[in-house]
Amino acid sequence: MNDEQVYRLLKLFVSLMGRLPRRVLHFFSDLLGLVWYKIDKRHRDIAVENINFSLPGKFSSRQSVEIFVKNVFKNTAGILFEVIWSYHKTLNELLEYFSIKGVEHLENAHQKGRGVILLSCHLGNFELLVDAIPMAGIKNIYGIYRKFDFQPLEKLMLEVRQRFGMKMISTGGLSRKLDDLLNDNGVIGTLFDQNAGTYNGVFVDFFSRPACTKNSLAKIVLRTKASVVPMFIMKKHNKYIIEFLKEIPLEETGCPIKNIENNTQNYVKVIESMIKICPEQYFWVHNRWKTKPYSMLKGHRN
Repeated sequence: MNDEQVYRLLKLFVSLMGRLPRRVLHFFSDLLGLVWYKIDKRHRDIAVENINFSLPGKFSSRQSVEIFVKNVFKNTAGILFEVIWSYHKTLNELLEYFSIKGVEHLENAHQKGRGVILLSCHLGNFELLVDAIPMAGIKNIYGIYRKFDFQPLEKLMLEVRQRFGMKMISTGGLSRKLDDLLNDNGVIGTLFDQNAGTYNGVFVDFFSRPACTKNSLAKIVLRTKASVVPMFIMKKHNKYIIEFLKEIPLEETGCPIKNIENNTQNYVKVIESMIKICPEQYFWVHNRWKTKPYSMLKGHRN
C-alpha cells in the first residue's frame, strides 16, 4: 500500500468518525486517555513529577494527584477527537462553539506594521487554534509546525490545519522565512513551551525551576522588532474560549546576552500565568525540565 492509499484511508477514517455524535467521540477519547494513563508509566511519572513540583499545595493527597493526572491524560487524548469532530464543520458552524476575547490587543499590535508573533503553549485544544485564529478577522496568518515523519499523516494534517486560511510553515530554514513574513506584517503563531537543548537555549525560571528554553524567539524579535501578543485557548462547558492578552514589551538593555535572557524570561512568565488559569488542560506529560543546568549535573555527579 503506497502513501496515497494510506492517506485516503486515514481521511476516510477521520471523515466517518467525525460524523459520530460528539458525546460518542467524548466517550472514546476518555477511554483512550484512561488506557494511555494505565499503560504509559514513563509519561505518567513525568506528569506526576511535573505537577507536584509546579503546583505545590494544590493537592491534599496522592489520590487527588492521580485523579488530576488522569484528567490530564483524558484532556490530551480529547485533542485528537475534537479535531476529528471539527473536521466537517464550516467556519460559521465552529463560530457557535468559540468565544474570542481581547482581539483589540492583536489589532493594536498589527497596526504597528512590524508583524506579530502570537505566543501560545500546549494548553487546551491548541490544535483548534488554527481554526479559530482566522475568526479574529486578521489576514496573512501563519503557523509554525514540525513535519510528521509519516507522509500520509503529514498530508492530512496540513489539509486540516490550512482549511480556513491559516498557512503552515515548517521549522526547516525558519529564520529567513520569518524575517520575510514579519517584514510583510504577517501574523505568526508559535507554541513556546517545550524543552530545548543547551546549544540553542537559555535557562529561565518556569514554575520556580530552571527550564531550558529556545533562544530563537527573542533573537527574531530583537532583530525584527515584531510585536509579541500572548494567546491561549481553553475548554469550558463543551465550548472554547480564546483570549488574546496584552503585547509583551520588548526589553533592550544594551547587552545582547541579557536581551535574549530577559525577553525569553518575559515570554515564559506569561506562559506560566496562562497555564495557571486552567492547569488541568495543560500538556504536563512533556518532560519540560529534561535539560539540566551544568551546575546541577555537576552536583549530581558528586
